[in-house]
Amino acid sequence: MKDFKKYYIIPATPDEVYLALTNPVTIQLWTGEAAEMSTEPGSEFSMWEGSIVGKNLEFEPGKKIVQQWYFDGQPEQSIVTIKLHLDKAGTSAELKHTGIPDEDYNDIVEGWNNSYFGALIDFYEGY
Repeated sequence: MKDFKKYYIIPATPDEVYLALTNPVTIQLWTGEAAEMSTEPGSEFSMWEGSIVGKNLEFEPGKKIVQQWYFDGQPEQSIVTIKLHLDKAGTSAELKHTGIPDEDYNDIVEGWNNSYFGALIDFYEGY
Protein backbone atom coordinates (compact mmCIF):
# COMPACT_ATOMS: atom_id res chain seq x y z
CA MET A 1 0.00 0.00 0.00
CA LYS A 2 1.18 3.49 -0.84
CA ASP A 3 0.15 7.03 0.01
CA PHE A 4 0.07 10.11 -2.24
CA LYS A 5 0.01 13.75 -1.16
CA LYS A 6 0.06 16.82 -3.38
CA TYR A 7 -1.14 20.42 -3.52
CA TYR A 8 -2.96 21.77 -6.57
CA ILE A 9 -3.63 25.46 -7.26
CA ILE A 10 -7.08 26.00 -8.78
CA PRO A 11 -8.11 29.45 -10.12
CA ALA A 12 -11.45 29.53 -8.25
CA THR A 13 -12.64 30.18 -4.70
CA PRO A 14 -12.73 27.33 -2.15
CA ASP A 15 -16.55 27.45 -2.24
CA GLU A 16 -16.56 27.11 -6.04
CA VAL A 17 -14.09 24.20 -5.91
CA TYR A 18 -16.10 22.49 -3.17
CA LEU A 19 -19.24 22.78 -5.28
CA ALA A 20 -17.37 21.48 -8.35
CA LEU A 21 -16.31 18.37 -6.38
CA THR A 22 -19.62 17.64 -4.63
CA ASN A 23 -22.47 18.64 -6.96
CA PRO A 24 -23.26 16.02 -9.65
CA VAL A 25 -24.34 18.69 -12.18
CA THR A 26 -21.09 20.64 -11.70
CA ILE A 27 -19.00 17.45 -11.76
CA GLN A 28 -20.48 16.65 -15.17
CA LEU A 29 -19.48 20.12 -16.45
CA TRP A 30 -15.75 19.59 -15.82
CA THR A 31 -15.53 15.80 -16.35
CA GLY A 32 -17.85 15.50 -19.34
CA GLU A 33 -19.42 12.44 -17.67
CA ALA A 34 -22.53 11.94 -15.56
CA ALA A 35 -21.76 11.44 -11.87
CA GLU A 36 -23.55 10.19 -8.77
CA MET A 37 -22.64 12.36 -5.78
CA SER A 38 -24.22 13.52 -2.55
CA THR A 39 -22.90 15.41 0.47
CA GLU A 40 -24.69 12.99 2.77
CA PRO A 41 -22.13 11.06 4.89
CA GLY A 42 -22.47 7.34 4.24
CA SER A 43 -23.81 7.81 0.70
CA GLU A 44 -22.12 6.07 -2.22
CA PHE A 45 -20.68 7.94 -5.19
CA SER A 46 -19.61 7.13 -8.74
CA MET A 47 -17.66 9.16 -11.32
CA TRP A 48 -16.36 8.57 -14.85
CA GLU A 49 -18.90 5.85 -15.63
CA GLY A 50 -17.95 3.88 -12.52
CA SER A 51 -14.17 4.18 -12.90
CA ILE A 52 -14.15 5.82 -9.44
CA VAL A 53 -16.60 4.51 -6.85
CA GLY A 54 -16.74 4.73 -3.10
CA LYS A 55 -18.42 6.08 0.00
CA ASN A 56 -18.67 9.67 1.22
CA LEU A 57 -17.46 9.91 4.82
CA GLU A 58 -17.24 13.57 5.84
CA PHE A 59 -17.91 17.06 4.48
CA GLU A 60 -17.11 20.58 5.64
CA PRO A 61 -18.63 22.98 3.07
CA GLY A 62 -15.94 25.00 1.32
CA LYS A 63 -13.19 23.32 3.37
CA LYS A 64 -12.97 19.53 3.36
CA ILE A 65 -14.11 16.31 1.66
CA VAL A 66 -13.30 12.82 2.97
CA GLN A 67 -14.15 9.72 0.92
CA GLN A 68 -13.39 6.01 0.91
CA TRP A 69 -12.45 4.78 -2.56
CA TYR A 70 -13.12 1.14 -3.41
CA PHE A 71 -10.56 -1.14 -5.04
CA ASP A 72 -11.61 -4.71 -5.87
CA GLY A 73 -10.33 -7.24 -3.37
CA GLN A 74 -8.50 -4.68 -1.25
CA PRO A 75 -8.53 -5.54 2.47
CA GLU A 76 -7.56 -2.04 3.66
CA GLN A 77 -9.57 1.13 3.22
CA SER A 78 -8.32 3.65 0.67
CA ILE A 79 -9.10 7.12 2.08
CA VAL A 80 -9.11 10.36 0.08
CA THR A 81 -9.00 13.64 2.00
CA ILE A 82 -9.22 16.94 0.12
CA LYS A 83 -8.73 20.15 2.12
CA LEU A 84 -9.40 23.48 0.45
CA HIS A 85 -7.38 26.55 1.46
CA LEU A 86 -7.77 30.12 0.23
CA ASP A 87 -4.76 31.09 -1.90
CA LYS A 88 -3.80 34.33 -3.66
CA ALA A 89 -4.30 32.48 -6.97
CA GLY A 90 -7.68 31.01 -5.89
CA THR A 91 -7.66 27.74 -3.97
CA SER A 92 -4.88 25.49 -2.77
CA ALA A 93 -6.34 21.97 -2.76
CA GLU A 94 -4.45 19.68 -0.42
CA LEU A 95 -4.91 16.07 -1.52
CA LYS A 96 -4.00 13.10 0.65
CA HIS A 97 -4.82 9.62 -0.67
CA THR A 98 -3.85 6.75 1.65
CA GLY A 99 -4.01 2.99 1.14
CA ILE A 100 -3.47 2.91 -2.63
CA PRO A 101 -2.74 -0.63 -3.87
CA ASP A 102 0.86 -0.81 -5.16
CA GLU A 103 -0.24 -2.05 -8.60
CA ASP A 104 -2.67 0.87 -9.00
CA TYR A 105 -0.40 3.65 -7.68
CA ASN A 106 0.96 5.03 -10.98
CA ASP A 107 -2.49 5.03 -12.61
CA ILE A 108 -4.03 6.74 -9.57
CA VAL A 109 -1.34 9.46 -9.47
CA GLU A 110 -1.73 10.06 -13.21
CA GLY A 111 -5.51 10.22 -12.74
CA TRP A 112 -5.22 12.80 -9.97
CA ASN A 113 -2.80 14.95 -11.97
CA ASN A 114 -4.51 14.76 -15.37
CA SER A 115 -8.13 13.60 -15.21
CA TYR A 116 -9.22 14.89 -11.80
CA PHE A 117 -7.38 18.05 -10.72
CA GLY A 118 -5.92 18.61 -14.20
CA ALA A 119 -9.41 18.70 -15.72
CA LEU A 120 -10.72 20.90 -12.91
CA ILE A 121 -7.89 23.41 -13.35
CA ASP A 122 -8.42 23.42 -17.14
CA PHE A 123 -12.14 24.00 -16.59
CA TYR A 124 -11.58 27.09 -14.45
CA GLU A 125 -8.73 28.44 -16.61
CA GLY A 126 -11.03 28.32 -19.64
CA TYR A 127 -13.95 29.78 -17.67
